[in-house]
Amino acid sequence: MKARTEPRRANRRRGEIEAVLDGERRILCLTLGSLAELETAFSADSLTDLAARFAAGRLKAADMIRILAAGLRGGGAEASEAEVARMQADGGLAALARLTGALLAATFGEPDETGAAHGAGDAADP
Repeated sequence: MKARTEPRRANRRRGEIEAVLDGERRILCLTLGSLAELETAFSADSLTDLAARFAAGRLKAADMIRILAAGLRGGGAEASEAEVARMQADGGLAALARLTGALLAATFGEPDETGAAHGAGDAADP
């Protein structure tokens, strides 16, 4: 008899989060490659600039699509931005915005009252 294996769970220490998109549980992670992809997409000069842009909290829908697509690819899924643009989550746009925020927080840490991020991304840029 084959042993039943549980699906892989997100490892928060690696910056992974879980989400249900289109009814399917998925793992998202902004890996170094994903972050390089986002630096290029957002014309950021460094990870610090990228984190500052995200900490400003003024993301467009297109920004959320790029971030979520990069996170899905970093988590091991083959997901284009066009596919992500069509994905749905229970809770609609508000849920997708929370998911985007959770992914950024898992990657860069939580911003303090000054807007500076503290946590996972502290040592990213010397």
